[in-house]
Amino acid sequence: MEEHVVAEMLAGRLHLTERALRMETVPVPEPGRGQVRIKVAAAGVCLSDVHLIDGTLTPLYLPEDVVTLGHEVAGVVDVLGDGAEGWTPGQRVLLQAGERDRRGTVFTRGVDYDGGWAEYALARQDTLVPIPDDLSFEQACIIPDAVSTPWAAVTDTGRTRPGEAVGVWGVGGLGAHAVQLLRLVGAAPVIAVDPLPAARERALTLGADAALDPADPGFRAAVKELTGGRGLDVAFDFAGVTPVREQAQTLLGRRGRLVLAGIANKPVTIASDSPFNYLQQAVLGHYGSEAEHVEQLVRLAGAGRLDLSASVSDVLPLADAEEAVRRVQSKEGNPIRLILRP
Repeated sequence: MEEHVVAEMLAGRLHLTERALRMETVPVPEPGRGQVRIKVAAAGVCLSDVHLIDGTLTPLYLPEDVVTLGHEVAGVVDVLGDGAEGWTPGQRVLLQAGERDRRGTVFTRGVDYDGGWAEYALARQDTLVPIPDDLSFEQACIIPDAVSTPWAAVTDTGRTRPGEAVGVWGVGGLGAHAVQLLRLVGAAPVIAVDPLPAARERALTLGADAALDPADPGFRAAVKELTGGRGLDVAFDFAGVTPVREQAQTLLGRRGRLVLAGIANKPVTIASDSPFNYLQQAVLGHYGSEAEHVEQLVRLAGAGRLDLSASVSDVLPLADAEEAVRRVQSKEGNPIRLILRP
């Protein structure tokens, strides 16, 4: 009788009890009913992956204490499970960063179930999004989260309108895309705020009208001048630190909105309700994005309206995942996104 050999693959596995990332050889997963197996071509390394490793973030719904990381994933359809329809082997796709169950609970890929830091990944058939041939896997994989989170913040939570004055605090992975996306929807001026000179310089190349140092003594006066004295219509906190929120609030104009896209795990304080109420301002919480936002961005990228080539800071082999994590953690080279390629 012929012995059945289980195919194996390399995967970046987080062991939660030790908070250790290990590159391990594991069985290639078999798709269940309604699932599709993807041959991974590119997977993004996000700051939240770093936070899962260092313990800042913890999975809410993971049934065990080990998970394959990676929620930004693109590749080609490999094998369809029973009942999976509408997809063809070899088809180029990206994967949504998570899925909802019938009760509306959101399970995040690479957090609550195995993600894409691997040679193959499983996905529910309705979480695949086809991508055009001229959109690279490296650019496509970062659309869910790195691009869709600021897109949802700009369009849905912030409801940014053409001609509105906006400030973007923190122009790293999310904020750098926010600058591009705000320009795309017609916000003006777009003011980038970051203490790092390299980040400010990059923001200008991505379309910011001005890039300011928040510690500059003339910062407040510069924002007032850039907005014609009226202040900001929308301020986005992508840094997730209390001083940013305090500074941004003081620069909001009438009906100004502060959108909290960064998470600080700290209280949010309104210095005084009097001007806040009088000017009818708002503080809005923001988290992630919906499936529709990813689909919109794929269309925009496919139509040539959104160029993500500058977002791919470097591509590393999957085996070098630990090195990629170290570089994101230390901000070495000030990357927008590092990509792993199996």
